[in-house]
Amino acid sequence: MRVSVPTIPHVVTTASSTPILPAVAVERIAQFLSPGNVTLLTGAGVSVDSGIRAYRGKDGRYMNPNYQLRSYLGYPPVRDALPNTTHCALAALQYTSHISRLITQNVDGLHKKAIAHVWDDDLISKRILELHGSLHRVHCSHGHVVDRDTFQEWLSAHNPYWKDYVVGLEATGQKPRTNPDGDVELEGVSYDDFVVPECPQCALEGRHNTNQKPAVIFFGESIPVVVRNRSSGLLHKISLKNISTPHRLHDVERSDRFFVVGTTLATFSAFRLVQHAVKLGKPVLLLNVGPTRGDEITASNVMWDVVRTILGTRVAADPVIVDLLNKGIYNPPSDG
Repeated sequence: MRVSVPTIPHVVTTASSTPILPAVAVERIAQFLSPGNVTLLTGAGVSVDSGIRAYRGKDGRYMNPNYQLRSYLGYPPVRDALPNTTHCALAALQYTSHISRLITQNVDGLHKKAIAHVWDDDLISKRILELHGSLHRVHCSHGHVVDRDTFQEWLSAHNPYWKDYVVGLEATGQKPRTNPDGDVELEGVSYDDFVVPECPQCALEGRHNTNQKPAVIFFGESIPVVVRNRSSGLLHKISLKNISTPHRLHDVERSDRFFVVGTTLATFSAFRLVQHAVKLGKPVLLLNVGPTRGDEITASNVMWDVVRTILGTRVAADPVIVDLLNKGIYNPPSDG
């Protein structure tokens, strides 16, 4: 793995190909984060050590009926995934308020899971913004929302063959190749008999509607205006349940610095946040993890050392930090 900490704005147009030593990376990141009031942007690279591959496919559109089956099979591994050591190190810095706000491109919910035992739901909703939505909720085309586990139960009831297939996978310990969007790659499978149930709320309203999808943003879809505006700070007067209060709707603008971890900024929704921070004159730092021919350096090792450097003796004295730094798995996908 390569840890690269290039400067901004050069990273907006070019990528650094020169890795730096871990100790230098730790020192530079610690100096950057120590003053606090940092907004953090994370991407799929952060969740790789939880067993979730760093890839967002371009063909995962819910309008394709094949996606529903692939998503049905792919959700359990995402649901059962645990925060890794990087999630927990970042959560420690959220707890100490060095990282004031977190924006994630990931839809796996692992940032929330990492700090759920420390913060209540209200604080989590104010401090963590899921830019591309969440796999843990499902909504129909008329806006009715249901939790994903309930939707999975509906799908199982309507598709007993595929329910048995999932049970068989779990019994043998097999795990299908799951993408970050929560679907799996299947070959030689017929999708014709997979049934998507009607939305029960629509049925109560006298409407037949099987158009239901996970509450995530796929390629080709637009991020809701309220989410986009909260992330960048283009809107200041709006009140939204489940989003945040008005003074929280400008995560980039309210921060003093912008830290980017585990993303190539390939999606414009993320790239524009870096552009916005640069335009505002805010210091921006990128910690990028990718393949190299040299020695392996994991982001988790770097962030652990960053936390210890910033917090000093508090690392051993504060039971919450001790707990967070002793949590976290390291379970990268076996096939890369």
